[in-house]
Amino acid sequence: MRAGRIGLVTASTGVVLLVGGCSQPAGIAGVRTAATPGPSSPTPAPASQGPAEAPDGGEPVRVPPPKLSDHTYTFPVEGCEVSYQRKLLVLPKTTIWARRGCAFVAPVDGVVHEVNTVNRWAPSTDVGAHREGRFVTIAGDDGVLYLGGHLDSVAASVKPGVRVKAGRVLGRIGTSGNARDTGPNLYFAISWKTDPPLWWVRRGMVEPWDYLDAWKTGNRTFSPRKETLALRRELGETPPCRVLCGARQPSSAPSKTPTPTPTRKRTRATPTPEFAITLSPTESVGVLGGGTP
Repeated sequence: MRAGRIGLVTASTGVVLLVGGCSQPAGIAGVRTAATPGPSSPTPAPASQGPAEAPDGGEPVRVPPPKLSDHTYTFPVEGCEVSYQRKLLVLPKTTIWARRGCAFVAPVDGVVHEVNTVNRWAPSTDVGAHREGRFVTIAGDDGVLYLGGHLDSVAASVKPGVRVKAGRVLGRIGTSGNARDTGPNLYFAISWKTDPPLWWVRRGMVEPWDYLDAWKTGNRTFSPRKETLALRRELGETPPCRVLCGARQPSSAPSKTPTPTPTRKRTRATPTPEFAITLSPTESVGVLGGGTP
């Protein structure tokens, strides 16, 4: 009887243990398993914000342009509003339009090469060497020649051989040369140093407007030296003149000997017969002095 109760208790205990083992979460023996989280609460939406404001950065920082050469240039017209062409018309030069009397200044450090203070140009002859009127040329320290023409006047201190700094006043803008029927302007040209008789070189070989743009509002170290020297090697130091080289031939002066006026040929008249007077025998002719016979 006692043995039967013990067997019943043992069987009941086994059932309880089996039920308890099935109710535990699966896992490794001796390790506690984390409980499965329940459903999460909804995350609250962030409060709406206004547009972001840019922080106050102050004045912009100006970065200097890169140094492109060892030379510093100055725009050749000082203290005046200007305009100028930026395309090739006939010659590789430009016309800088400005008020009469504005200052033409040295664009770079250098030495005065040529000075012409007399306006020799005349429309009747249009000599090429005279077309720029009064002008000054500067042989720059960069190896480039600069010409400013159509001047009304040249500064008294500007002579060939005088050393000048960039920005020194060389003359005053006007209408000399073949600009006499236009508005005041500066004839500006870039070339290389030659003898004065080679006037077609000094009047312009290199297009100048890109350099003028840089000197006026951009990089004042932008130099025409490389382009100028390359062109001189290509064409030679004394290239022949090819455009607008000749002058007009002056018309011949009228002869001072008067041209004879043609005369009509005179026709000889036919002579008319003379009339004879016949006296009657009864008539008498008076004798001067009178008296009786």
